[in-house]
Amino acid sequence: MKPTLTIFTPAYNRAHTIGRTYKSLCQQTSKDFCWLIIDDGSSDNTKELVKGWIKENKIPIQYIYQANQGMHGAHNTAYHHIDTELNTCIDSDDYMPENAVEIIVNFWKKYGSEKYAGIIGLDKADGGDIIGTRFPLAMKETTLGGFYAQGGKGDKKMVYRTDVIRQYPDYPIFKGEKYVSLGYKYQLIDQDYTLLTINKPLVIVEYQQDGSSMNMYRQYWNNPRGFAFIRKVDMQLSPSWKRKFEACIHYVSSSIRTKNWKFIQESPSPFLTILAIFPGLLLYGLTRYKVKTNKKFKI
Repeated sequence: MKPTLTIFTPAYNRAHTIGRTYKSLCQQTSKDFCWLIIDDGSSDNTKELVKGWIKENKIPIQYIYQANQGMHGAHNTAYHHIDTELNTCIDSDDYMPENAVEIIVNFWKKYGSEKYAGIIGLDKADGGDIIGTRFPLAMKETTLGGFYAQGGKGDKKMVYRTDVIRQYPDYPIFKGEKYVSLGYKYQLIDQDYTLLTINKPLVIVEYQQDGSSMNMYRQYWNNPRGFAFIRKVDMQLSPSWKRKFEACIHYVSSSIRTKNWKFIQESPSPFLTILAIFPGLLLYGLTRYKVKTNKKFKI
């Protein structure tokens, strides 16, 4: 019988951490899931590790290798292969509480319906507390953007219906770049659906020093087309004028990086973009300086 949940894990040279992910899945109190690993061009022994786990046959594992495309490219591949009702991404340096699958499946079977895109739960720090804020008790459903607009903080774990996630376009792939914000699909889904809230941790996270969340200035510099793309989406979909203007500043900076001098006419918010030219130029200079001095910053 097909399981209810697919847990998918993009992996890029994470042989030293993905074993902890595997161990946590083997310890789940519910076995109503399968594990899909998207190996995004690893050059370490990830493939050999996974082959060994498949032979152990403790949990159902599907392994797919692809040339390196970045996290968003791995998500595209995962969504093309998932055939279960629900799916969630657990990164290769994270792991799940032993009752996480049981919580997700039971909660969805009790409260889920076609009205909702899925579930949004909590992230917990490895050896620490809940990351950011919990959901207010009165908040039974929310959009991801709506939660943050109401003062919510910290990363959260989404569990999406697979038929919903497939309604929306793939993340774009830009030649020579490896990053497009995963928020692109989430923003589109927010326009049509809400998520059921659950005030329980569904994942335990440990931020790696070479992970994308720890190197955003370098990401800005190396992936300007990807960032320009998502900033244009932000201009169109953000309900906040402040956020729209911030998006314009980043859009200007990324456009300067790519020498796209048509950025004003290509902008969904040309007037705000004109106002953002000077601060965008400053951000471009700051990004260039941070990268040249080879410092790592968390934004």
